[in-house]
Amino acid sequence: MGLLRRGADPDKLAWSLALGVVVGVNPLLGSTTLVVLALAAAFRLNIVASQVGNHAMYPLEWLLFPVFIKVGSVIFRTPKLPLAGHALWDSAKYHPWHTTKLLWTWEWHALVVWAVFAVVAMPLVAMASEPVLRKMAARVRQRNAGGV
Repeated sequence: MGLLRRGADPDKLAWSLALGVVVGVNPLLGSTTLVVLALAAAFRLNIVASQVGNHAMYPLEWLLFPVFIKVGSVIFRTPKLPLAGHALWDSAKYHPWHTTKLLWTWEWHALVVWAVFAVVAMPLVAMASEPVLRKMAARVRQRNAGGV
């Protein structure tokens, strides 16, 4: 119950959701749950709300992954990532170390693009969700006052 109540005012809930949403689409696949958990705890945000935002973004994470990779390739002028499964698989099978180094290059370029996106998107998501959360909180207070 403490996790549910911690950071439960509309402003903090908005930032909690924004954190989950923005980190939830980062291109480092498989990292979001732990990163959101650590950041929400560090900033004393609502952990449950941040995880809800994070997990709601899972399908979008997979859709945005190639976008971040492609934009990173364009910005950093690296060759296109061969997204065809067989090409990547063959490369990993016959040249694992070289493939790992190449993938890491594309990955950190994608992370830089995502970081710029995050700096812009997080406040926008928080600002957009905060009025909705305030209305919801007012309705809950109104309902609780009428039922008491």
